[in-house]
Order: sequence, then C-alpha cells, then structure tokens
Amino acid sequence: MMQSKYPQKPGIDFILKQAFFYWNKTLVFQLMFSMVFFGIFLTSVFFFGARYGILEQNQILAEALKQGTKVYMEKIAELSATENYQMFTYAIWGTLAFLYPLNLGMFQIFRKLDLKEKIEMGDLFAGYNGLNFFKYLSYYIFWFLIYRFTIPTIFLAVLWVSMTVFVAPLMFFTNKRIFEAISLNLKALRMYFLEIIVCVIVAVLFKYIGFTLFLVGGLFTFPFWNAMIYSLYKTVFSEKV
Repeated sequence: MMQSKYPQKPGIDFILKQAFFYWNKTLVFQLMFSMVFFGIFLTSVFFFGARYGILEQNQILAEALKQGTKVYMEKIAELSATENYQMFTYAIWGTLAFLYPLNLGMFQIFRKLDLKEKIEMGDLFAGYNGLNFFKYLSYYIFWFLIYRFTIPTIFLAVLWVSMTVFVAPLMFFTNKRIFEAISLNLKALRMYFLEIIVCVIVAVLFKYIGFTLFLVGGLFTFPFWNAMIYSLYKTVFSEKV
C-alpha cells in the first residue's frame, strides 16, 4: 500500500539524498553493472553490425556528411529503409531486452544493503533466476514498444517513464503482474507527481553526465537510475502493496 505513516510527504531532497546514498555505497557494483552491460551491448553492436553490413555504411555516411546535412539525412533515410538495417535494429533491441534484468539485480543489492546482509556478485544477476527472466523480458519489450513512439516528443517519453517507474520493483519485490503494477504506479503518480517527475529528470541527467564530463566516469553514473527508482519506491510504497 502507499505510505501513509508520514505526517507530510518526504521532500525531493530526501529522495535524492537517499538515492545518492545507495549509489555511493555500491560503487563497485555500479561499475560491474556497466562493464557487463556495455561489454555485451558493444559485442552485439559489432557482431550484428558486421553481419548485416552496417559498419561498412559508416564510411558512406561520413562522405555524405561532408556534402551537407540534407544529403546526410537522405542517406540515413535510405539506409534505414533497408532490410539489413531493420534486422540490425531488431537484434540491438533484443540485446537491450536481454540486458534489462540486470537492473533488478541492483534492486536486490540495495535491499541487501538495507537489511545489512552480505552482498555478493551473484546478486547482480538476480533478475535472471528461473522463469522470472521471461517475465522481465516480456515487460521490457512491452515497455520499449511504447517508449520508442513517445521519445520524439520528449515530454511524452518522460510521462511514460514516470507512469512505469515503479513497475519493475513492484514485480520484483511484491510479485505483481504488469498491468496491476502499472495501476499502482498511476496512483503513486497522482500523489507524488512533482517528486516523481523531478527525480526522473535528475536521474536521466546524472545517468549520462559521467560520459560528457569524463568517459570512464560514465561507467559509474550510468546505473544511477536504479538507485533513484529504489529510493522513490521505498518512499512511496510499503511492502504490503
């Protein structure tokens, strides 16, 4: 159920401090998360890029860019329409879906931190245990199909992310089904709209800021998103959902 013990809602600063606490306490696991994620993701990009001839197109695109933005955009549109490019895109989406359960592993690590239990490297792969893997995989595919249509507007993408920010922890900690979790998420969004929107924006910015400031730093900041979700989840929900 929603938290109702507070005489007043915890402020955004409390949620942010808590998120940074979880992130800071698990930096080794943040780094491991990023290394596993990017190791598999980049291997997939190069493997499928070579298989479908996408990497060879980079030189053509570079030449087109020299001729101007219009020529470059026309060449991009031409490449995007090819069957090989579409197969490459599906392969990358499939890779992202396969990697999604890594995020659940971070929730397991934060929970163990709360319970003062010993955290092990295997906790990072908690989302891959048994049939639960297929549950998270199917959720990500459903989530991503909608997300890719909202991303051009940015505002709708932020709204969709906010509408689903608690779905994964609710599925992981309380075994809720996808649409049941979305329904609870919508109730939370009505009560904590400002807190959720602000925290989503801060998390996205911080997630990628490490790559813009110093490349290696991005390996630490990239998984920060999970600490923010867990902090929000702990603040908004009690375990008797």
